[in-house]
Amino acid sequence: MKRYEGKRQGYAVGVTVDGRRLNPRFDLWNHSPTGFEWGYGGSGPAQLALAILADHCQDDEQALNFYQRFKWAVVAELPHRSWILTTEGIDRILDSLREREPLLEAVT
Repeated sequence: MKRYEGKRQGYAVGVTVDGRRLNPRFDLWNHSPTGFEWGYGGSGPAQLALAILADHCQDDEQALNFYQRFKWAVVAELPHRSWILTTEGIDRILDSLREREPLLEAVT
């Protein structure tokens, strides 16, 4: 089980997966060249949502299909100072998103 962790120190944020830096995946979409953010619905949270799902799913197409919904459902609501997400929790969230909008996955 993977563990995604975000911490804020002053104005700097760091995000790791199992203790290593999370790849922002700018190759898929460059929302925020200044890096990750969370706790609202902007470009930094979009980059974080995409990076988490690309790493978690190991499927770029699936990550691109779900990251905006994941941003609003999860990343926009993460606590300001620090947070932890696990593989199990992310799977539950993705299942819930699929149940709410099953046709979106079938179309892409």
